[in-house]
Amino acid sequence: MAGLNSGASTSGYAEAAEVLVEQYESVTFADVHGEALALYPERPSSVLDIGAGSGRDAAALSALGHTVVAVEPTAELRERGRVIHAARPVEWLDDELPELRAVRASGRRFDLVLLTAVWMHLDEDERAAGMETLGRVTAPGGLVVLTLRHGPVPAGRRMFDVSVDETVGLAREQGLSAVHLSGRADLHGRSGVRWSTVGLRRAP
Repeated sequence: MAGLNSGASTSGYAEAAEVLVEQYESVTFADVHGEALALYPERPSSVLDIGAGSGRDAAALSALGHTVVAVEPTAELRERGRVIHAARPVEWLDDELPELRAVRASGRRFDLVLLTAVWMHLDEDERAAGMETLGRVTAPGGLVVLTLRHGPVPAGRRMFDVSVDETVGLAREQGLSAVHLSGRADLHGRSGVRWSTVGLRRAP
């Protein structure tokens, strides 16, 4: 979904919010998360959805009984998400990686942290700082699941082709160990685009 560092990495999202919301809502939570769902907590847990976009995933997790905080820095997406999923008790925040200042100021830590179509918007320095932030906001024993986009970059967007190896290496430095790796084709059929999913577990 939307990138999370103010400025260049969210470029193009506000202008295309209506189209993007339709795109996000056209696929299901289960299809997007696929094999990684087996790792998600079954008991009611605290969830942080970073780059929540239209709120598709946040709403689905709330429906399963989880307490969900949805972080989305693009106001146009955040407001549409609030309206579309108004029936779900999701807490929306205007916050962004790599610092997640509002989340960290709250002192909360989460059992599940999601970054769906987010990580590729951060440059090398931002990814290092962002992974440190993820280590700080993930509860002991908690799970971080992020997706990495590979392939052509759309016009007007800022994206980087980030490797699984780099991501796992950064995570290891923050006490997060890889517990899941998988790949899939693009659900929207975009030519040359594919995705990797990385699951990271914090030590208990």
